[in-house]
Amino acid sequence: MSQAGRARRLVCFVAALAAALGLQSCAALDEMASALTSLKRLQFRIGGVGDFRLAGIPVSGKTMLRQFSAADALKLIQSFNAKQLAADFVLEVLAVNPNDGTGGTARTTSTLTGLESRLLIDGRPTVTGDIAQPVEISGTGQTVTIPIRLSLDLVEFFGDKRYEDLVDLALAIGGGSGDPTRIALDAQPRVTTPLGTLTYPGRITIVSFEFR
Repeated sequence: MSQAGRARRLVCFVAALAAALGLQSCAALDEMASALTSLKRLQFRIGGVGDFRLAGIPVSGKTMLRQFSAADALKLIQSFNAKQLAADFVLEVLAVNPNDGTGGTARTTSTLTGLESRLLIDGRPTVTGDIAQPVEISGTGQTVTIPIRLSLDLVEFFGDKRYEDLVDLALAIGGGSGDPTRIALDAQPRVTTPLGTLTYPGRITIVSFEFR
């Protein structure tokens, strides 16, 4: 979506919310617009993947199938033959609040109360997740790490792939040479402001190669 499109959506959202709350004064509208602008300026990026386990087996440090022990390899193939291959991991999302009081903006601290997200792997939608507890993001320009624990069955979403391909996929995401560019989050931030809890008016795609 273009910057102009986002601006129009923000204006429409402010107007609709103001009407719903019965806010009529210019001061109230200005305060709401300021809060939404601060929310809109929050930026997110995928930092990495941690504690990745495939069928309960840690894959950290591994880059290929033959690095698994014989017992672990047997467990993986048995799980796959049973039509399931559970992947559990922590996705680290980085957040920065640029509302530091410079450039004509007020310095504000935002408390992220929700980051409802759908995990995308190679562009394919999979499971949903959210943060476990509120996270305070101070207006200092410093980066905050937000952990989101996710669990999914690789066979459920990638059943068209071979066993070796699924293990390689797990290693590519959470192994020794993890590639976070293969994952993204389709997310909708929710923060607490002086006006109450506000949800971002639209969804954003969080990726690893830039803050958005």
